Amino acid sequence: MMKMSDVMESAVQSALSEWLQDAGIERPEGFRIGIEQPTHSTHGDYSTNIAMLLAKTLKKPPIAIAGELKERLERDSAMKALFGRIEVAPPGFINVYVDWKKWAEGYGRTAAQASEKPRKKVLIEHTSINPNKSAHIGHLRNSCIGDTLARLLRRTGCQVEVHNYIDDLGNQLADTVVGMLHTSTEQHFMRFGDFCWETYAKVNRQYKENPALQNERTAVLHELEKGNTNMAWMGLLVAERIVREHLEEMQQFGIEYDVLVWESSIVREGLWSRAFEMLQATPRFRQETDGKLAGCWVLRQPIGEGEQETEEGADYQADKVLVRSSGILTYTAKDIAYHLWKFGLLGTDFRYKKFADKLWSTHPDGMSRKIGHADQVINVIDYRQEYPQAMVKQALQALGFHEQAEQLRHVSYGVVSLSRESAAGLGVDTSEAKHSYPMSGRQGIGIKVDDFLSRMEQVIEAKRSRKAGLSSRAIAAASIRYYLLRFHLQTEVVFDLNQATEVSGNTGVYMLYAYARACSILDKASDDSKQAAMKENEQLEPQEYSLMRHIAYWPETLQAAADELAPGILCAYVYELATLFSHFYASCPILKAEEQTMRFRLWLTERFRETLQDGLQVLGLPTPKRM
Repeated sequence: MMKMSDVMESAVQSALSEWLQDAGIERPEGFRIGIEQPTHSTHGDYSTNIAMLLAKTLKKPPIAIAGELKERLERDSAMKALFGRIEVAPPGFINVYVDWKKWAEGYGRTAAQASEKPRKKVLIEHTSINPNKSAHIGHLRNSCIGDTLARLLRRTGCQVEVHNYIDDLGNQLADTVVGMLHTSTEQHFMRFGDFCWETYAKVNRQYKENPALQNERTAVLHELEKGNTNMAWMGLLVAERIVREHLEEMQQFGIEYDVLVWESSIVREGLWSRAFEMLQATPRFRQETDGKLAGCWVLRQPIGEGEQETEEGADYQADKVLVRSSGILTYTAKDIAYHLWKFGLLGTDFRYKKFADKLWSTHPDGMSRKIGHADQVINVIDYRQEYPQAMVKQALQALGFHEQAEQLRHVSYGVVSLSRESAAGLGVDTSEAKHSYPMSGRQGIGIKVDDFLSRMEQVIEAKRSRKAGLSSRAIAAASIRYYLLRFHLQTEVVFDLNQATEVSGNTGVYMLYAYARACSILDKASDDSKQAAMKENEQLEPQEYSLMRHIAYWPETLQAAADELAPGILCAYVYELATLFSHFYASCPILKAEEQTMRFRLWLTERFRETLQDGLQVLGLPTPKRM
């Protein structure tokens, strides 16, 4: 589908350049043309305030500048092929109205590509759950965001590779291993991850009662990093079993990956050693000889740039340390090596083995694969990791890789916490009456993904009058996915079980029903009835116009969501689209209308179905013909 805003922007660019050239005036440096979609249709289908932006430079009234540009736009062949009229409105807006008959005749036409550039390769890292226990709904928000971004960027023409980073050398896995050795349980668990969930919480309680037990964690960490010992094998078995359970859970939500990158591979395949050599060649990376960081290898920040030095004991100070005095690497150190590899800058590579169907995993005894070497890297990690992400970018800059540092994007998002009622249901002390309560793996507080999916499935099953089409579990998964995507990325999602299991309003269920309804209408119509498009010599009903106008805005919405890496933009669009279709369906008879009107309304219903299908697929939701 064409982007009408591109047609208008190109025409305005040409008209402006032509006019300035005729007048002998240089174009203002850095001047950009903005095209907007007015909220009220009385202000046009597209609008620009370019005249007001130029008024000061050209020393002319905005209304006069707008009039000049209007005359030139009216002579533009591309504008005439798509737009019906152009108006100037005080104090200098240029409002453009679409000729909907021309738009309908050109619907589905793909805009010509400006050049045959090779597709940009984007590497997206998301999920990256510690492999030490079951996943909770906070983890699922990350996965839904990352998977939707992957779908979105593929849809808009990028080559996308999805990575799931497995931290099999971290404290959390070490804690679970220590817990398996020093705690006991006789409780029955359906899944290994649920057993580890309880074990992880138990060992953290034991640390408080017996602080000396934390020395065991340090010993286990050394064994995990060393590899090939009894303890290392135990850690690997736990991590692999947990990862497989995580993958099974995510698959129920349509979430898949291309590559699993194990943290241990970064160390054992020599990626960190190579990164260490590169960093040593920079003055910003050095080993401290005195003070509280004596013996540590530290990446220093440039003076006056980024975060300042922090007080002793602050969390941010530790993020500057890449190698501790004990020789243990920090997470940030391995992340720097990983990102140098992502951009193809290390000169060394992983080897890979199949982990599951269509899923590769780093493995020392694997084979070579063309993986990585990205043009752009996107990391989906919550806002609490902003500082470590900044440190990775600073490392790239310190090594002289400024272009790659610019192409490193951190998609930050707010965490998922529990409402007071949901927290109380899990046994949390809510006597302080706070608005929300954080989930805590160490305390065993949180709502597991599988438990929530089963709860939602029961709600869907109880509310369904008919059981045809999608299973209740598939509908439940779609509902949960949409629920976690529709919030603005920076919003903290205060998770309430009652609210999250609603099936009316701005919900995934509402979108699926709207799609199924359109399919049902089209199935009932004969093929002959679907041939015509716009009504001849007849005024559009307000509901017809509003729906068609919103459909026409889909290409711009899709591109805006891709540019801003914001799935919420898509959710807002499809919800309004479904709502407009509902109003259209309620106010404009389709199959019982007169022949010519029926043909148009069926055509419009088909355009709605196609657009909603595109939106749902990018969001990772199913498109059922029946519910």
